Formats: sequence, structure tokens, C-alpha cells
Amino acid sequence: MTINLKEDIKPISYIKTNAADMMKYVTEVKNPIVITQNGEAKAVLLDIDSYQNMQNAFSLLKIVQLSEKQIEKGQFKSSEQVFNEIETRLGLKK
Repeated sequence: MTINLKEDIKPISYIKTNAADMMKYVTEVKNPIVITQNGEAKAVLLDIDSYQNMQNAFSLLKIVQLSEKQIEKGQFKSSEQVFNEIETRLGLKK
């Protein structure tokens, strides 16, 4: 996703008067709109699918970060240990 400087940066006054068009734009084009106020970027208007994907990606990154910390502390099991435990719980191993 690349920001189109002509289409994707709008002042808040434009957003206020063209809100429905801006919602349609972000939904169809999937580009966020940077909203400015007094010439400064203040907010971003984003379609819900892109927002959800971004939240999911952040959640995955948090899981990876937690996993890395656990590995550093030695709080992990080998894959062999994990599979042995699963097989035991499923009654596949005696």
C-alpha cells in the first residue's frame, strides 16, 4: 500500500464535507487517508478489513515477542517432548 499524496492526504474540513465519499474511497481502494488539521497529520481513516488485518498482525507480533522472551528464559520444550505428550494424552503411546 503506497500513499497517493494527491488522493490520500486530506484536511479535516474536506473529510467533514465529503465523509461518505471518503468512506467509499477507503473501502474500495484500500488506501488509508491521512487527515490533517492546521497542516499537520493528525489521524488516519482506514477501512475495517485493513484495520482488522493490522490488529491481527500486531497480535501475532506480540505472540512472537512473548515466545522469544520465554526462549531466552529457557521456558520451552523440544518438539519431541511436545509430540510425546500429545501422543500420551491421545492414548497413542503406552
